[in-house]
Amino acid sequence: INVSVSSSKRHATAIHHSATHLLHAALKEVLGDHVQQKGSMVSDKYLRFDFSHFSKLSEQEIDQIQVFVNQKIIDQLPIEENRSAIYKDCIDQGVIALFGEKYGETVRLVKFGNSHELCGGTHVSNTSQIRAFIITSESAISTGIRRIEAISGSEAISFLINQSKTLKKVNSLLSNDKDPLEAINKIKNQSIAVHKKLEKTNNELSSFYIKELKLKAELVEGVNFCKYELSCEPSLLKNLAFNTGKEIDDLFLVLTTKFDGKAYVVCYISKNLVESKQLNANLIVKKLGKHIEGSGGGQPFFASASGNNINGISKILKEASSFLKT
Repeated sequence: INVSVSSSKRHATAIHHSATHLLHAALKEVLGDHVQQKGSMVSDKYLRFDFSHFSKLSEQEIDQIQVFVNQKIIDQLPIEENRSAIYKDCIDQGVIALFGEKYGETVRLVKFGNSHELCGGTHVSNTSQIRAFIITSESAISTGIRRIEAISGSEAISFLINQSKTLKKVNSLLSNDKDPLEAINKIKNQSIAVHKKLEKTNNELSSFYIKELKLKAELVEGVNFCKYELSCEPSLLKNLAFNTGKEIDDLFLVLTTKFDGKAYVVCYISKNLVESKQLNANLIVKKLGKHIEGSGGGQPFFASASGNNINGISKILKEASSFLKT
């Protein structure tokens, strides 16, 4: 059996492994000596590091950790290792060892500057080979245990290049505004203002339609029946149906609208009619929806459907009252 090792993947894995050592040192420096490693995973693509800590890391703490690690990369620290170190001597000197891990009398000591750990994994010969360190996520995995995921090496460089491309596209969309963040906040505030105006307009439109529907409602077989084709966005139909139901008792309502080349229909039935008149909005909408070549459904008291045949709306309105005939 021939076995081979990918030198590029091994090197990328070594980069992420060495980065975990620097990350561990950074966590102790920024958060405190209470930090203990609770697990880790390294690959050629990214690293994952679990550690003990009592709260979510702030943006400032994450920034400080990234600055710490990247400074060690800039410092070009060479690896110092002792493959014949005495375990007891290392522990007495404060070298980091994994809690619960079984060690022999002789261990391998790995140093990068002030980072001293017992480790048997693959490493870079100099921290400069890590190139860059970027934290991609920070989360809780259990009570008192946090997890950091990060990237280094070519993965980090690719990430930064893509981020730069994205920023250039954003700047282009913003007409190369000098302060893109301020421009985005301005757009966000404008969007909020437009949304509020739209909400106000929809409320006014809803009030207008409710008055129209109250005038259009007619008594059929002991039921207040109303059918109506509106000129509005389909999102308005549901709220309008339920609000009309609050205004009119014993209501059987069918509403339709056309929007962006599609047809929409909703059916609302007062809940007391569902049992007393054996009416089911879900079944009714499925039958009416065939006229617009659409599909949908819902509950016995409310259902909706949409389809591509806008010419079918006239058939829906014509057939709607037939469900009340005995």
